Amino acid sequence: MQQTMEQRRAAHAWRKAQEGVQQHGKDYVNDAKGLPALIMNSGLMQVMAFLEGKGGRHETLAAHLRDWLHQVQGTPVGFEPFMQHLLKAEPREFQAITAESFAWLRWLRQMAPAVKKGGS
Repeated sequence: MQQTMEQRRAAHAWRKAQEGVQQHGKDYVNDAKGLPALIMNSGLMQVMAFLEGKGGRHETLAAHLRDWLHQVQGTPVGFEPFMQHLLKAEPREFQAITAESFAWLRWLRQMAPAVKKGGS
């Protein structure tokens, strides 16, 4: 049976939340909750650069988002190729990538605390 896009987002967010919480605990949960607002205020490219620069759990979170965007939007997985892709993207594609980021993050910010609570 074919999964809906929402089911695919949820399943991917669940797997990544499990990884993130296992590696980084409550910090990953808090970062996942705050990421949509950060993107809304600063923009996708600025936030991805910020996360990459911070390293550690921030870099993990950025890699999880890039992995999802690679699967559904065909963007590169690696940080630098991803950023190059966004720099060259048409406005409509850039908006679609940003919108998909928010759609996936809506799931991650719900899944991460559930994973944390289930594992504690």
